[in-house]
Amino acid sequence: MEKSVAELSALEDHLGYWLRLVSNRVSGRFARELQAENFTVAEWVAMRHVFDRPGICSTELADRLGMTRGAVSKILDKLEEKALIERVMKANDRRSQSIELTQSGRDWIPVLTRVADDNDSEFFGDLDDADRHALMTLLGKIAEKHSWNEAPTD
Repeated sequence: MEKSVAELSALEDHLGYWLRLVSNRVSGRFARELQAENFTVAEWVAMRHVFDRPGICSTELADRLGMTRGAVSKILDKLEEKALIERVMKANDRRSQSIELTQSGRDWIPVLTRVADDNDSEFFGDLDDADRHALMTLLGKIAEKHSWNEAPTD
């Protein structure tokens, strides 16, 4: 039996509505701020992973980003063209490459981290520490329940 119009939940009754409303603005502003620095979100995320795991191979990077090897290869090509990363052939396996940030790439990490920090501050700066922690914990629980562990890149 169909529900009457009065029994239907309103659009604003759904958590997904509010998550999308906030997410679109938070991620949209972040993408625009990175674009002003001539970076994409995917490039930033890839660089940050390489910074945190020097010598990571492209296969592991693809797994961590939840992207195909081809898509990651394109991102790495762009970063290499910008002289931000270098691919180093592994001595024991010529088919495998490790990825390292160049000095220029390392120099960009604090700049782009500030962009990310400023974006968080813009949207979440009015929350007290307890609310920020609670929100992060709840979102983390949802991600963990669904085994979502790849980094968001778009």
